[in-house]
Amino acid sequence: MESMGGIRADGAGTIDVAVRYLDRELSRLEFDGRVLALAEDRALPLLERVKFLAIFSTNLDEFFQVRVALLQAQYDSGVTPSPPQRSPLDQLSDIRDRVVGLNARAESLFRKELRPQLAEAGIEICDWRDLDDADRTHLSKTFDQSIFPVLTPLAVDPAHPFPYVSNLSFNLGVLVRHPANGVVRFARVKVPSFIDRFQKLGDGRLVPSEQVISAHLEQLFPEMSIESRSVFRVTRDAGLDIREDEAEDLLVAIESGLQRRRRLSDAVRLEVEESMPVHMRELLLDELDLDVADLYVRSGPLDLGDLWELYDADRPELKDPRWAPRPIVDFPKRDGEDDDTRDLFEVLRDHDVLVHHPYDSFDNSVEIFLRDAARDPSVLAIKHTIYRTSGPENPIGRTLIEAAQSGKQVVTLVELKARFDEHANIGWARKLEEAGIHVVYGLVGLKTHAKVVLVVRRERDGIRRYCHVGTGNYNSVTARLYEDVGIFSASPDLAADLGELFNNLTGFSHETTYRKLLVAPHGMRDALVDLIRAEAEAPDGEIIIKVNNLSDSGIIDALYEASEAGVSVDLIVRSICCLRAGVPGLSENIRVRSILGRFLEHSRIFRFGSEARGRKYLVGSADLMPRNLNGRVEALMPVEDPALQARIEEILELELADDRSTWALHDSTWERVPNLRNLSAQEELQERARIRAES
Repeated sequence: MESMGGIRADGAGTIDVAVRYLDRELSRLEFDGRVLALAEDRALPLLERVKFLAIFSTNLDEFFQVRVALLQAQYDSGVTPSPPQRSPLDQLSDIRDRVVGLNARAESLFRKELRPQLAEAGIEICDWRDLDDADRTHLSKTFDQSIFPVLTPLAVDPAHPFPYVSNLSFNLGVLVRHPANGVVRFARVKVPSFIDRFQKLGDGRLVPSEQVISAHLEQLFPEMSIESRSVFRVTRDAGLDIREDEAEDLLVAIESGLQRRRRLSDAVRLEVEESMPVHMRELLLDELDLDVADLYVRSGPLDLGDLWELYDADRPELKDPRWAPRPIVDFPKRDGEDDDTRDLFEVLRDHDVLVHHPYDSFDNSVEIFLRDAARDPSVLAIKHTIYRTSGPENPIGRTLIEAAQSGKQVVTLVELKARFDEHANIGWARKLEEAGIHVVYGLVGLKTHAKVVLVVRRERDGIRRYCHVGTGNYNSVTARLYEDVGIFSASPDLAADLGELFNNLTGFSHETTYRKLLVAPHGMRDALVDLIRAEAEAPDGEIIIKVNNLSDSGIIDALYEASEAGVSVDLIVRSICCLRAGVPGLSENIRVRSILGRFLEHSRIFRFGSEARGRKYLVGSADLMPRNLNGRVEALMPVEDPALQARIEEILELELADDRSTWALHDSTWERVPNLRNLSAQEELQERARIRAES
């Protein structure tokens, strides 16, 4: 059997099934490596590089909380997957090797480049040991007034068991010696999360808070001798163990699960600074029930994600130029002063409207659509899904409450199982229910990930329904950072589909066939595979797919078959990609690229067909992963208006031409695309949004 760029083939050219797919977890870490490469990119403004280093760190935190925790649980349970799947132990070993390498890159970057350059720019991170007496006196006063009162040292001795160490908290491990008997004990001091990571000296200089606390430990342990002090951090399993089929009240079950997660979730990673003594490391590993393989010794500051605090500095010259999303020309202005008198619903009766965030304004489109619906006396009902909110000041939540208070029927599906947003979503569910809104929590066993709104309006010729289908969350904060598309329409067929989808989500309807929509988990995968196979049967087959992640083996196999049939396949996959690209005998006609940049590429766009035969376009919420196609309610809608198809084509063409922020996948290796034209799709889309708004 001979080697073909990492793929083995037998004499007949058959690809070994064990290597048809790239490892999901390692592919995710490859994505994190690309994010880190942006932090290493010296062409970017300094604080943008710092931002990407912070994103890299928080991405790793999430990876350990979710994916590593799952693999450790599989290993602990003794489950051995069937070939070609690799064992959890093998995967965990490979993950550790990759993470150690990534951490070393990040620490070196911070120590050798970013920290010195920040200091040159007047944002200096200082060590306590390098401060003069005046600086130490200033910080001691800050400690006495603002930090000391909220600290609680927790000792470990026969009367005090080892304390619970909360997820991702910052902690000081302290060894203290009793002067009378010489006994050495361990104590833990938690750095409260509401304390800023860096204490300001008032002239642009900053000192890590853990160093300030460490320098004042004698005040926490009077008359004791401090033998050793070291910083550590614990990462825990963020999964929720909810038996939905046994939970009569899903809201109560999720709340209970959150409490259990905060108190009892298993530790999966221990990070310590390299100065920590070996016996303290061993104590922590033992008490947290972790192995040496779960220990990560850091040579730089723990939790580089806190560098977000530096990005908040008012230093525009160290950041990308400010971008203000442009208003949508088709939509009336609603700014409270000199409001446009056009009827938004009349606009939508005339034609569909596509918006592309963050180039197009979210508040000038989605928020205005809902606000006008809430205040229009002819609107009878609003139905809406919420997956991730934007906190207590969420303007969409306030608009829905206003609509309910004006007597409209408002139905909101709040997805309580949106990971890391469960608490915020529970809070909004309570507020919406108190305002008289009909709040439902989706289907047992499925997350509702579809991004849809339906507005029911009484008009002169009868009832008409208006809708919005998007690729991103109804979140005004992320809409300024995430790239997404959304379509507003008054199509009767699309509105009828959304009406039936909402009936399915809120009642006992079991409708699984739709006029326009593709809906998961019923039918979406089969429909997409059929579209891929139709291109394989055409002499001029073409496929372009833009998603966040591609890991579903059924979709990948269909794309492999299409490639072997001669179909031209271009995939734009931001993060996880388990498909091998450009492999002879498997995928030589498939090209895969990943675009990373100022905005998070988040839209899901599908194009099938050639120019000669005509093309089909779909947009919606679904990534091509088993969890999306099997375990979530997802929706894709066709884009049929020629003007909107042209906008979608523009997006795809620019992203396939980008050579500024793009990596290409060659078999299993990601490589930066050579910068020949210096074309940034994101910058070009900003410029085109400016031109549209001014036309």
